[in-house]
Amino acid sequence: MADKNETEVDTGKPDASAEAEAEGSNGAAVGDAVLTETEKPGTDESDDESGADKAVKAKLAEIEADAEGTIGAEFGDEVLEAAPVKSDDIKDKSSDAYHAKVTAKAGTTAGLVTGLIKELRPKQWVKNVLVLAVPFAAGQILNPGVLWHSVVAFIVFSMAASGIYFVNDAIDVEADRQHPTKRNRPIAAGLIPVPIAYAVCVLLLGGSLLISAVTSMQLFAVMAVYIVVQLGYCFGLKHQPVIDLCIVASGFLLRAIAGGAAAHLVITQWFYLIVAFGSLFMVSGKRYAEVKLASETGAKIRKSLKAYSPSYLRFVWAIAAAITIMCYALWAYAIQEDEASRWGLISIIPMVIAILRYAVDIDKGVAGEPEEVVLKDKVLMVLGVILAGCLFLAFYL
Repeated sequence: MADKNETEVDTGKPDASAEAEAEGSNGAAVGDAVLTETEKPGTDESDDESGADKAVKAKLAEIEADAEGTIGAEFGDEVLEAAPVKSDDIKDKSSDAYHAKVTAKAGTTAGLVTGLIKELRPKQWVKNVLVLAVPFAAGQILNPGVLWHSVVAFIVFSMAASGIYFVNDAIDVEADRQHPTKRNRPIAAGLIPVPIAYAVCVLLLGGSLLISAVTSMQLFAVMAVYIVVQLGYCFGLKHQPVIDLCIVASGFLLRAIAGGAAAHLVITQWFYLIVAFGSLFMVSGKRYAEVKLASETGAKIRKSLKAYSPSYLRFVWAIAAAITIMCYALWAYAIQEDEASRWGLISIIPMVIAILRYAVDIDKGVAGEPEEVVLKDKVLMVLGVILAGCLFLAFYL
């Protein structure tokens, strides 16, 4: 955790007495000038609030609003922490009133059921749609057998991801209870006892592996790797610079691999490189937004992110974007040869525009969860539909 000097936002008001000591008589004059500008009796400071101060407050409000802890890693590790703000508003998720409302259900059956459903985080399952990518790119998505295996891959990945959420929050329960918003998470709030959280985790992860083994040993191998890597992330690798980027990006790649493994499909290596570097592009862009937000607001930041500078992360996401475009172009030419269709080549256009459009959000420092960025940007959604349409025409017509 950062110390006080690292976390406080600079108000921009110079210390007149300190300047006077450093500069002597000249400094004293400067100090007097500062005093007359900033400490006039009867002056309302709110009237003189600068645009920069307003921007900082807006950023802090954005962090405080993240009660679900979605800022940060794939499993909801909240990377940035705002200073607690006292509030009696029951709708304010950092207030004691809201926390009292949440904990009122602790120890009840209704509270346990509600907590279990919330801890599963079904909204995050949308990422698992990536298991359909390989069957689609292989031209087999309309094959009932392949589609069924893809659905199974979606289910086991959802089970595994939810199991990781349980173990991650159980490990961090004491730290979460000291945080103004994360204390409302089901385990930290006492809705789910820690032993039950670990038991549910074992059931979900074990069930995921069992179903995978029955479906396909290749799928079982992918799920085993995914679970081991993500458990390593929870138990400390999330604090290791670069390693945390690679692990989060690998989660997306393993989802794509699982879709092919479940149905025993083989696809060109270019496709997997597109997914790998495309994931790194989005993850490093997300980290860039987090580091930029921290530098603007002075918010506390996780240890691994302290090792990143905005320029380094810009370097990473720029290279990842370039490699993604290059691999996609090579894959598109392969499609033209294999499918005798020009639609693969045409799809390069919306693909490049989509990456450049996404990069705008990254550059602004507002690229959060990838699915949220896409859903909030209608142009990106239209480009995605056009891209999918071009590939559908290439593979299925």
